[in-house]
Amino acid sequence: MPENSELPSSLTVTKKIAELLEHGDVAVVVTVTRGPNTGAKLLVDQTGNAFGSLGSQDLDSLALPQAEKFFNAREETRLSAVKDLAADFPFAGELSLLFERLQPSPRLVVCGAGHVGAALAKLGALLGFRTTLIDDRAEFLARDRFANEPIELVVASDWTSAVHEAIGIVPGRGGHGVSVAVVTRGHSEDEQCMRAVMQVKPDYVGLIGSKRRTAIVIDRLREAGADEDELRKIRAPIGLDIGAVSPEEVALAIMAEIVAERRGGAGGSLSAWRRK
Repeated sequence: MPENSELPSSLTVTKKIAELLEHGDVAVVVTVTRGPNTGAKLLVDQTGNAFGSLGSQDLDSLALPQAEKFFNAREETRLSAVKDLAADFPFAGELSLLFERLQPSPRLVVCGAGHVGAALAKLGALLGFRTTLIDDRAEFLARDRFANEPIELVVASDWTSAVHEAIGIVPGRGGHGVSVAVVTRGHSEDEQCMRAVMQVKPDYVGLIGSKRRTAIVIDRLREAGADEDELRKIRAPIGLDIGAVSPEEVALAIMAEIVAERRGGAGGSLSAWRRK
C-alpha cells in the first residue's frame, strides 16, 4: 500500500477535534495503528462529515461506514484489523485501525435539591459526572449539605435561565454528554424545567413522579408545541424499576438508567438467561 505524501496536517484534525469538543459535539476518531501512514487520522462527526485522511481514499472509504457502526455501538474504543473488515482489501493483513469515541465529559444536571435530588447529585459526582444541582430555595443548596462533594450549586432566580446556563449549550444545538433529571417539588417547577430542557435536547431527560403526574406535564409540553419525537425520549417516570423506596435507592435507580443510556445497556439482569 503506497504512502500518501500529501496527508493533511495533524494540526488540522487536532483543531477540528478542539472545535467539536468546544461545541459539545460527538465524533469518531480513526487512527492507523499498524501499516503505512501509521498515526494518520480520520475524524468523522455525527452527521457523517469527514476530516483528515488515513493515507488513501480507499482506506478512508472503508473506514467511514465502520465509524458509523462504531458510533451507534456506544463503545469507547475498538481496535480492528483491516483483514477482519475487508479480507480482500490490498495489504489488509498489514493494517490495523483504532476507533475512538470523541465526546464531552459526562454531565449531570439535577433540577430540584430535595431528598432525591441531593442523593442523586452526590451519587452522580461519585460516579465521575460533572454535576450541577439547581433549586430556587437557597437553603436547600447550603454548602454544608454537600461539603465533601464536587457539586456545582446553583440558586435559580428563574428555572429557564438556570437550566440553560447549567447545560451550557446554545438552545437547539443539542446537549451531548448531558443527562438531566427533573426531580422538583411540584407541577409548576417540573414544567418550567422541562420547557427549558426540551430546547437544548440533552442525551437523557428524566422526570420524577407518578404516571399521572408525569403525563400531565408531558401533555402540557405537547400543547405548548414540543416536538413529539423529543417527548417520546423523556424517561417518565424516571429510573429503572428496582423497587426503590428511599431517596438513595431512587437515586440509584435513576443513575442506573442514565449509565445504561450512556453506555447502550439494556438495563436488565445479566443473569436472566439462567432462569429461562
